[in-house]
Amino acid sequence: MAAPIHIAVPKAEVAPFPCSSPAAQVSCEYHPLFAFADADVVLCSTEGTLYRVYSYTLKTTCGLFRTMFSLPQKLGVEGDSKTPEPIPIYEHDNVLEKILCMIHGLPIPKWKSLDDLEQVLFLAEKWDAQGPQDAIRAVLTSPQFLAEPLRVYILATHFDWEDEAKLASQSTLSLSLYDETYQPLLSRLSSKYLVPLLNLHRRRRDLFKELLDSPERFTAGNSNPYHCSRCGVTQLENHSWRELKAAMFVEIDRCPLGDRIGSLDLASWPEAQACWAARCRKEGCGGLNYDKAATLRQIKNCLDQLPMTI
Repeated sequence: MAAPIHIAVPKAEVAPFPCSSPAAQVSCEYHPLFAFADADVVLCSTEGTLYRVYSYTLKTTCGLFRTMFSLPQKLGVEGDSKTPEPIPIYEHDNVLEKILCMIHGLPIPKWKSLDDLEQVLFLAEKWDAQGPQDAIRAVLTSPQFLAEPLRVYILATHFDWEDEAKLASQSTLSLSLYDETYQPLLSRLSSKYLVPLLNLHRRRRDLFKELLDSPERFTAGNSNPYHCSRCGVTQLENHSWRELKAAMFVEIDRCPLGDRIGSLDLASWPEAQACWAARCRKEGCGGLNYDKAATLRQIKNCLDQLPMTI
């Protein structure tokens, strides 16, 4: 945030304001971007920084100020109508600066974190400032913020932003929602939005199991009986395939995205190695029980069949 500065205006207008911010009673300074000498409203942050802006701008961009300024207004400090009395805004400078930049059409300081964005978004809601809400909506699903997909989902559902909620729900698939780490966040969701999210995770797991158990997709592993494709005599004993399926089920239950299952990482699993090494027990045959390449391809196809969003 740019450093506050004193404004070179007539002495009567720069006398220190006893700003009633939550900060200690200190002499207040104007923010350099918001020190319009002829402006008729002064806002005061918790740090005591003053923002001198036009009531017209606030009224035309924020429903709260439109209502506020429709009420009878008292004169400024000590009856001097030329010196607006500071209005305490119980927000920090980093929040107040960003939202005022938005409603004044100024460049927006870089978002440092999702916390930073969330504070401004809720202030925009409090002020009934649709423009800043729309601007934040446009960046909410950027990679920077989707690194915390559950929080993005909470924000998107709070504002009924359907497209953003769907995209965020997809990004939550890398999370194990039943981990205690996420319980405080999940408690912020109403059942209207929590249930669909949990259902998405569960549907992916259950449908994946159903597809893995399909004899049409995995003939050698799931057909009963199924005989060795080389000798045509030995009936396959499919315990290695069943163990691999169980391991994949545990993994997709832990991480519904299934990225470890659909990657080369699967080949390093002990269950997978045992499956690819399984051979016909008939003496003189020794044919492989399963076609590794075809099986991996079919597993990837199963993952592609799963729902991705709420």
